[in-house]
This record gives sequence, C-alpha cells and structure tokens, in this order.
Amino acid sequence: KEAKARKRHSGKVQGTNDSSVVSKVSAAAQGYFEDVYLQHFVCKVARRAPLINRGYYVRCRAVDHCVKRFLQITKDCPKRQILSLGAGFDSLYFKLHADGALNRAVVFEVDFSDVTRRKAALITSNKSPHLLHMLCSPVNISSSQYQLLGVDVREEPQVEKALGAAGLDHTSPTLILSEVVLTYMETQWSDAVISWAAKFLPQSLFLMYEQIHPSDPFGRVMQDHFKKLNSTLHALQQYPDTAAQRQRFLDKGWEQCVCLDMNDFYLGLVPEEERSRVESLEPFDEYEEWHQKCSHYFILSASRGSLTAQALLSYPAVSPLPSISPSLGPVALSVRTIPLSMEGLGMASTLMSPDHVLLTGGSSKGGRGRDYAFFWLFNLRFKKDTISTKVFLDNNGLIRCCLTGVRLYHTGTSLPGGGVMVFGGRSSPLNPVKSLFKVTLDPCSTHTHLDSEGSDIVKLCMEQVVCTGDSPPPRWRHSATVVSHKDKDFLFVFGGKNESERVLGDGAFLSLDQNHWTEVPVEGAAPEARLSHSACSYQGGVVMFGGLDRRGVPLGDTVVLRPTESGFCWERIEVHPPPVPRYSHSAHVIGEKLIVFGGVWLHPDGVPGVVVINLATCSSMEFTLDTTSVPWPLMLHSFCSELLDPEEAEVLLIGGGGNCFSFGTHFNPQPVIVDLKPALDLNQQTSQRMN
Repeated sequence: KEAKARKRHSGKVQGTNDSSVVSKVSAAAQGYFEDVYLQHFVCKVARRAPLINRGYYVRCRAVDHCVKRFLQITKDCPKRQILSLGAGFDSLYFKLHADGALNRAVVFEVDFSDVTRRKAALITSNKSPHLLHMLCSPVNISSSQYQLLGVDVREEPQVEKALGAAGLDHTSPTLILSEVVLTYMETQWSDAVISWAAKFLPQSLFLMYEQIHPSDPFGRVMQDHFKKLNSTLHALQQYPDTAAQRQRFLDKGWEQCVCLDMNDFYLGLVPEEERSRVESLEPFDEYEEWHQKCSHYFILSASRGSLTAQALLSYPAVSPLPSISPSLGPVALSVRTIPLSMEGLGMASTLMSPDHVLLTGGSSKGGRGRDYAFFWLFNLRFKKDTISTKVFLDNNGLIRCCLTGVRLYHTGTSLPGGGVMVFGGRSSPLNPVKSLFKVTLDPCSTHTHLDSEGSDIVKLCMEQVVCTGDSPPPRWRHSATVVSHKDKDFLFVFGGKNESERVLGDGAFLSLDQNHWTEVPVEGAAPEARLSHSACSYQGGVVMFGGLDRRGVPLGDTVVLRPTESGFCWERIEVHPPPVPRYSHSAHVIGEKLIVFGGVWLHPDGVPGVVVINLATCSSMEFTLDTTSVPWPLMLHSFCSELLDPEEAEVLLIGGGGNCFSFGTHFNPQPVIVDLKPALDLNQQTSQRMN
C-alpha cells in the first residue's frame, strides 16, 4: 500500500514538471533567455502572462549563474560532474553542449523512471545533430557526457548503484542541482538526501531553488495551490525562511552555505543593464505580485571542500535593500470583517459624507477593469440592486452606476466644495486613461426615496472636466491631493507611471476653481520619482510616504510639501526609527500622525501591518495586525481605505489582492475594519515621555 501511495504521489509531482517546462518555453519565446531545446519537450506551446515569464526568467537566471560559476572554478580539473536530481525535462545538458561548456564534464540526470522514459522518447524522436551519438535504451540515454537515469532519488542504494554504473566519480568536483524537487518529499526524506550528498560527494556544490515563507497571505495561497495538486510542500514548515534553510545544510554536513531570496538575487546579482532589458520585453504592471513571488523563493548554494567553496553564491557587494527592521509596538491591532461581499483591486475610494463611500473602477474575478463605479453606503439598511444611471441600493450595500471607460490604479480625491475628482488610471499597461471626471452626490439623495419596487434610490451626478493649460502626461499609480495656497485650492498630482515612462517624478497643479493646469513655484529638492506611494493633505500641503523607485526598490522616506509665501517648498523629514520601505499601501493623517496601512515590503519577516509616524516628534512605530478573526488570507496591497471616524479611530480597508504567480488569483472577499486606538494611545504616551 505504501508503495502504491508513493507511486500515486510521484505521478502528481511529475505533473508539476510538465507545467514548468511549458512556462520555461513561454519565457524563452518572449526573449527572456535563449533556449532552443526546451520546445522539443512540450506538445503544445502556450504563451504565459508576463508575471509568469519573469518568474521563470529569474529562476533560470539564478541556476545559470551558479552553473557557470561552478564550471569556471573547475575548468582546470581533469573531470567535473553535474548531478541533476529530479531533472524532469530540463534542457541544461543541451544548452551547455551547444555552448561548448562541457569540456571534461559529464551531466547525470536522475528522475522517476516514468519521466526518464518519456524524456528519452522525446529526445530520440527529434533528429537533432547533437543527439546522434547517444546510445539509447527504453529508460536510459547514455553518452560520454550525458547520462539519463531512471531511479527514485529517495532510494539511496539504488541511486548510488545507478550512478556508479554510469561512471560517476564521487571524488571529482560535482555540482548537485535540485530545482523545486526535495520540497515535494516528506521532510525526513529530503533531509536524508541532503545528508547523503554531503557524505557521498566530498568535493561538491549543492544548488537548490525552492519556496519559503508559508505563513503569510501569499504563502498560504501558494501552499493551498500545491495541496490541491496533491503535491504538498513539505519542508516549508520546518524550514520557513532563508536562515533556516542555511542552517539546515550546515547541520546536514555541508561546510559553507549561502542562501538568498530572489529579490536579493535579482536586485543584487543581476546587472542593471540586464534588468532593464528584461523589464522592457513585455508591458508589465504587476509589481506587487512580482516582488511577493521573489520573496517566496530562494536560491541556495552549499559547499563541501575548498575548491567548490569558491563557487558559492556571493552576497551582493552593495545590498540593494536597506537593512531596516521593523520597530514593533507591544500590541497587535485587531481586525474584523464586514458582512458585505465586496472585492477588487486597483480601485479608488473616497469618503463623500459620513455614510457614503465612493468606489470607482478596479478589477475582480469578474474581469479586468469593469465599466462600473461602485457606490457603497456604509452602515445603512440596504435593499435591492439594479444597474442604472440612478443608483439603487442592495442588501449588501453595493450599488452600481455606469461610468465611461475602464480604470485601474487611478485616484479619487475629495474636493473642498463637495464631490470627488477622478483622475488618471489605465485600462491596460499600454492604455492610460486621459479623461477627468467629477462625481457629486445629488443633494436630494440625503433623503429617503423609494421606487415602484420599494428600493432606496440614490442619485450620482457625473461630469467630464475639460481643463485648460498644459496638462501633465497621462499616468497611473500616482497620487492626487488637494493643497491650498493663498485661499486657492489646487489638485496636486505627483509621480506614477505611464506606457512610456517606467516611473514619473514630476508634479502638476490643477486650479480647482478654474480647471486650469497652472505653474506654481516649488522650492527645495524634489523627492525622487516614484509610483504607488501615498500622499495625504497636511497643513495646506502634502505629506508623502514610500513608493517604488526607478530601480524597482521600495522607498521609506517621508516628505512634506509645505505652503510658502511664494508657492510651496519640499522638506524631508528624518524619522527615527526609520519605517521599513514599502509601496502599494494607503495612508491617512490624524492630527500630527501619519498612519500607513499595509503595502508591500521586501523585508524578510512578515508583511506590513500599520506604521504610525509622528510628524511632530519625527518618530515611528510599527504594529502587526491581529487577523485571527479573518477566515481568509488578508492581502493588503492594491487596496483602498477610508478613515470612518477619527474619534473612534477606525479605518475601513476595501479590496486588495492579486495574481499569486501561477498559484491562482486571490481577492479579499470582504472589507475589514482596523481598530487604531491602541496604536494612537501608545504613540501619544511615547510622545509625552519624549517631551
């Protein structure tokens, strides 16, 4: 029974090989890397999404980086070997052969006999000149430089016997390669393989690429995906991060070990010129998902012997990421769900009145960029839903009204005289939205009206705003905030990106009484270009925090645009301790405190909760969120938020989520409320002690 169960499990794991090779073929076809051999191992080529292509690019780049390093270090050895465990349909041998990189080298591939039999059949069916001299059998393919062996990696005696018969020399320098293989084994088996390799090959380098961080929202979605495939990721619980994986190898007989997550590898070890090339291959606007994917995979190299130690991964000479750890407060802030079905990402929210929250644009499981604005009346009794130019309430508190055009990652800004200005956004990464809309609540809607079916009626008024002056370039992932100068109100737009500029760093002022884009003098050093930052009205100006810079690295600076006699002036605030850099967050100002919610950071521990930045004392404190009452993974990026009542210190978080690499799409299905009172009280006490 145990043998049959293992065979069934092996079949499921083999399915991940088939999916993986299709994704690699897609990335190669789009120019991420060169590999003309992969196509021979797929029945049908399919183009994957840009996020998937990038994910497989960084995987292949990391493995290629380490393999080339090993071959360079061992170039003068009389014999060197590559042992690929669970090789699947990998094309490594054929690429190295074509590059002339296998001088005095042999590649051994080990996998289940079903896999090697299929691979042998595919190889022999292709009339490639590189394969003419190979000797074939139903399971194995053999040549002086390539050995394909059908044996279960967990069966150490059989593996040693097969490798010995194939000519592996356990004293020669050997690179052991494992790409997402050992994690599918129960941990006792994968630990045994790591220990066996250290003993069996005393001059060796172990290279492993696998997953980490199982417990955060992305990690939970990732784990659920593999469980549904009956391919559980076993080692994650015992070895959840890079530090644990490194210690694992040191404890299992390896002398040195370096382990980097893929953000560190990509930003630190891939040259900037190569990153620019890759990032220009396809339209792309999934930064949050990209960084989260990279933070949940690692590349590890461990060495035995003095020679192979020289081939270890190197840490980046200059860390691309600031080494800032969160200064955590002593309490976790409670989070509770709202019984309302409401999902979406890339929306914009605005509090139009104490009971009215306007949600515009966004996308959800129903499709990208619906042609609707969502209007939600909070804390009222709701009835029935109908789509109309008039807005009808439903039992969930959700109503829809038609809004011209599709918008994601736009802004909705509350105006001093009432209403909301909807600016920017995109329908796709190649199509920015250029129109500007003003949305107001019909004054009559403050009273209850019933239609013939007994439904409450609320009416919205929407008008396209025609502006004069030199308008700024179209954009999305920007900020748009109301500022005041000499009793005149302006909409101040800053940063973002568009189809031609990866990141924008300009600012523009729209006079709200004249709808005219105008020049306003601004002094001081402008903040660096950024996207997906936060900007809140503050003392007639703006307080800005975070964002993503031109390199694709999160920012953690706090910058204030202050009114002056002649215009405005930029001023940087040095906050201590410095908040962990992040982007795709939201923020609100309560008194002298900037409250920042969620977002994406590249810090190895946890996910962002709330950071309170005291603008008077220039201090900060991070708080985790207590999500035990939330029955689903709470992903706080590409979401929006509204401060419901400053006195009650409660904030409503709406939407959020995204594509979790190839693991599926997750949307937060309901809004949640965060109780800020403990954080504000603690911050107040700290400020009083400092004074």
